[in-house]
Order: sequence, then C-alpha cells, then structure tokens
Amino acid sequence: MTLGLAERQGRLGNVAVARCEAELPERSIYRLLHRERERLFPDELFSDLYVQHGRRSIPPSILAVVMVLQRLEGCSDREAVDRFAYDLRWRYAAGVDDEMPGFVHTVLVELRARLRASADPDRIFRVTTELARRVGLVGVRRVLDSAPLFDAVATCDTVTLVRGGIRGLLRALPVELAAAVRAALLRDDDYQQPGKPVCDWEDAAAREELVDALFRDGYRALYALRGVPLGPDAAKAAELLATVIGQDIEEAADGRFVIAEGVAPDRVLSLVDPQARHGHKTSAHGFDGDKGHIAADPDSEIITAAEVGPANGGDAAMAAALLADLPAPSGQDAAPAAEHDHHARPAAEHDPEPVAGTDAPAPTA
Repeated sequence: MTLGLAERQGRLGNVAVARCEAELPERSIYRLLHRERERLFPDELFSDLYVQHGRRSIPPSILAVVMVLQRLEGCSDREAVDRFAYDLRWRYAAGVDDEMPGFVHTVLVELRARLRASADPDRIFRVTTELARRVGLVGVRRVLDSAPLFDAVATCDTVTLVRGGIRGLLRALPVELAAAVRAALLRDDDYQQPGKPVCDWEDAAAREELVDALFRDGYRALYALRGVPLGPDAAKAAELLATVIGQDIEEAADGRFVIAEGVAPDRVLSLVDPQARHGHKTSAHGFDGDKGHIAADPDSEIITAAEVGPANGGDAAMAAALLADLPAPSGQDAAPAAEHDHHARPAAEHDPEPVAGTDAPAPTA
C-alpha cells in the first residue's frame, strides 16, 4: 500500500468549512486541528509506514486527526469512523469536504499496527505534547498516576502452567528435535492436547505424584536440549518452561517435588501472556495483567508521558521514564533516559543444574 496524500486545496462551497467557520468558538479544538493539521501531521511524517507499490492509503494526516479526536471524545474505533462520516466538525478538523466518503474502522486498527511496528510508534503523541509545550500549556510540575490494565486471558494454576510449558516447547521445536525431546519424557502423556491432565483431584497423594512427574518431565525436556542451538521461538519456549517449573515447585525432604508454599514475587501466571502479573491497586482488591502509568501537568491536566509496566510494580519504578522531559535541577546533569522494555524479564537458564539427590544427569521417574 502506498502513501495517500490529502487534498491541499479545498473545494469551493464546502458545507463543513462554511458552517464550522461561522459557528465554532474561536478556541475550539476543531479549529486548531483544521488550521494546523498539515503542519502537525503532514502525510510525509508517516512515509516510512508505507511501500512504493499498491493502492493508495487513506491519507494518514486525516487518520491522525481522527485518532486525536477519538481519544479526546472517548470513542471506540467504530464510533470514531461514524463521527467522521456524519459529524461536520470532525470533517472540518480533518480538512475534508462533505463529499469525501468515510472508511471502515479497521483502517484505524491497521494504522496503529503499522505505528507499533515502526521505529517511532509514539509520533502522534509526541507531536501533540510538543504543541502543548509550545503554547505554554505544560509547566515543570508533574503528577503521577497508575491504573490496572486487566488481562484478557485466563490465569493458570501450577499444573496447567508446567504441562502447558512442556507442550509449548515441543510445539516450538523442529520435528526431529521435538521427537528426541519427547523420547526423553517418561510420563504417559503425548502433550498434544491442551488443558489439565487426567488425575484424581480429590486424592492428595495423586495430586502430589502428578506435580512431581510433571516437574521431572519438564526438567528432562530442558536437559535434552543441553548444548543444542535453538531458534528464537524455541529459545523463548525453553525460557518460559524453565521459569514455570522453577517458580512454584520446591524439593521436599524425601526428594519429591511439591508445590511450594507462598507465591513467587514475579510469578508468571499465563502461558498466553507471560508478561501478565498479579497486581494490587488496593490491599483488598487484586487484578491480573499489567499497569499503565502516566505523568500529567497538574494545571492543564495534559498527559506528558505514558508507560506500561508489570502489575506488581509501583509508580516509583516508572518515575525516571515518566519525568524524562523535565529539566534537571540547577547544577546537576540530566539523567540519561535509559533504553528499557518494561515487559522484559531476566532470561531463564536453559541449562538447569542437576536435580539434587540424583546421580543421573536427568531425574528418574
């Protein structure tokens, strides 16, 4: 898809322009976007998102205005394209005439996906905050706040996590290597069907035997990959398996592996979204997912920075990134903005230590 360019010379007799120019307040956001759209969001700002062949896209300068108004007015994607189609103020702000056809809501989804995959995903946010600074709406004070970002996937118990981790690793490996790893496993399970294994869940001894067997199969799977070069997907699956078999299980005095008491501080709780964590907004109410953090000017209430962090992290952990735009105190050097990924986790060891109490390189049943 090639870059679409907005019409720079409006049509005479444009109903949207004539009516909005006559009736909108002078300080209206619609007037501001109409006047400054080409300077704030020129189509060329988004040229890196498109290729040199294919059909023309909807001009991204128009979509950027729609996305800004969408956030200001709290609209969904479907509501936003409806506003653009039927609200003259939105058309006036976007600089289009009343005869331009609308577009489907998936166009906004696609642009966000292109932005997310680009080297500059925050360009629309950056441009709008820079404008707020230039016109004096942002001072040197900030307030920080956070809110839960609830996870859409179901959290898993220990048995489901460990078995799912083994299954995920087998699926990520090449066929020949997966067969070699599967041959090292001793449980009567092909690890092909999702869900919990068959067990008498009312019998405590049966549950403990299952946990021990699953841990040992997980260890055998990792041990079978010692020294084997892995591709990115397989390496990630091995890391995830190493994490889930180590976070909830401990060795008992008799050499069996049992579920540990308590909860690991950075516990992985979902195989679908390994970055999700247990969080607490208050001491009485918990949630699973991530946590969104913002910094805002307390007078204008304009958001100046936004970050996503783990649900079990506090506001202080994000303070440096959220306050990076503020000048350093007099006589001090500004702290460099560290490159970071708030979802990153320390790499788990793919080559685990031998299980205590066994002479063999891998545990036995």
